[in-house]
Amino acid sequence: MTPRTSPTRRLIGGTGTYIDERFGSANFVTRSLRKLFPDHWAFLLGEIALYSFVVLLLTGTFLSFFFEPSAEHVTYNGSYENLQGVEMSAAYASTLHISFDVRGGLLMRQIHHWSAIIFIAGIMVHMLRVFFTGAFRKPRELNWVIGVTMFILAFANGFIGYGLPDDLLSGIGLKITQGMAIGIPVVGTYVSFFLFGGEFPGTLLIPRFYILHVLLIPGILLALITAHVVIMWYQKHGNFARKRSTEKTVVGAPFYPYFVAKTGSFFMFVFGVTALMGALVQINPIWLYGPYNPAQITADSQSDFYFGFLEGAVRLMPAWEYSALGHTLTLSIVIPALVIPGLLFTVLLLYPFIEQWVTGDKRHHQLLDRPRNAPTRTGFGMAGVVFYGVLWAAAGNDLFATTFDIPLFATTWFFRIALFVGPVIAFVVAKRVCLGLQRRDRELLEHGVESGIIKRLPSGEFIEVTETPSEEAQAHLEGKKEIPQIALPARDDGGVPAPHSRGVRAKLRAALNRLYTRDEIEVVPAEHHRGEHGEAEHRELSSTE
Repeated sequence: MTPRTSPTRRLIGGTGTYIDERFGSANFVTRSLRKLFPDHWAFLLGEIALYSFVVLLLTGTFLSFFFEPSAEHVTYNGSYENLQGVEMSAAYASTLHISFDVRGGLLMRQIHHWSAIIFIAGIMVHMLRVFFTGAFRKPRELNWVIGVTMFILAFANGFIGYGLPDDLLSGIGLKITQGMAIGIPVVGTYVSFFLFGGEFPGTLLIPRFYILHVLLIPGILLALITAHVVIMWYQKHGNFARKRSTEKTVVGAPFYPYFVAKTGSFFMFVFGVTALMGALVQINPIWLYGPYNPAQITADSQSDFYFGFLEGAVRLMPAWEYSALGHTLTLSIVIPALVIPGLLFTVLLLYPFIEQWVTGDKRHHQLLDRPRNAPTRTGFGMAGVVFYGVLWAAAGNDLFATTFDIPLFATTWFFRIALFVGPVIAFVVAKRVCLGLQRRDRELLEHGVESGIIKRLPSGEFIEVTETPSEEAQAHLEGKKEIPQIALPARDDGGVPAPHSRGVRAKLRAALNRLYTRDEIEVVPAEHHRGEHGEAEHRELSSTE
């Protein structure tokens, strides 16, 4: 007798058969469900950014039903009594309407704002993880470029969304932006007129920003995220060195059911924490600032954290100007607003190719580096973090001055000096720490792990018995790969300088390669040490028993 099949199973089975007969998807689905994912907490950082983006789309869709992207002047007659009868833009009035008159509107606004901050913070921390572990190396250079592009777009979209409510705080930010646009040499006035549709603030800015914020940039981000995930899926996750892991294998758990259950629950955690922050932690209370008025300015106000480094750069830059041929070059605007972010993002985009050119390392990398095993890269990374951090902290130089009763010029000069000295100190300290940790790893492989057992030899000498590290620990300690050294001969066999060693480019590459390889510490596998010293030490210890 054939057992009866439930209607649900028949529906699922029939649907699967229908799809497979037309698209041949059964093999793909089977392979996908069996795909292995490495299990490491650091991989959750990218998922935080991904799930925050999902929350952004959901809450942004809700807000778009009620927001009016218009600079038309209206008189407010809503629920907030302190602003009743005040003339303001329709955008600001609709934002107040969302906050006070739409059921759940304020909660959605705050969840949306917090998820935007978490999204950008998640991207930044995820990029640091990828950078310090070398996950950007071949074959993942393109995915790194896509990731940096997403960071730039997220940064720009955060700024655009920050200006949409047209409150006094965001209006001041837009005014600063307009000043930066005008400060661009030669084309500054044209850029300003294109953005604002005429004189600031104009009537076209809010509709243009709205289209960019809800349609164009999110669409590009969605396409890039899809490409990012598809490439990662095809190339497989990089994984840390461990037992049985190689450059051609992945050690982990299957996509279904392990990863599906874990990532689903993690999405709920991210959504829940964001919702909790939106419900309990106030952010951007626009009703306290009032509508934008060019004759007013807010006091003791700070922008979202990711704008901090730009504001800090503007505050630290001296008031330098240069006039020539009827044009004024305002360096106090051009350098902090264009040169510094342009240099930062360009270096981020090109770093995988720069390191590959310097080291000559074109090998396929499936195993990730421990940061200690790439001391020069880790040093550069920490120098960049300190450089960004100093600019970010400098955005609050006035708060430091008032809080600690320090002259404002003293805090400004402190940050100016720290901006140049801090990254150098960070590079040196980080590299020395990495080299020290490498030496410690080598000692563990050479001498073993402390066991806490003390034995006395016939000669009266006391020794400590050490144990061989576990296989997992050995895989971690031996996971370091040597960086290829590029040696450029000064002269050929005939005593004539070799052509490829004459140019500045070749000499620069050789110098940078030495910077990466000069302090390399060789890590010899534990089997080598056991072969040389293990048997003699064992006989010596056995004779004392």
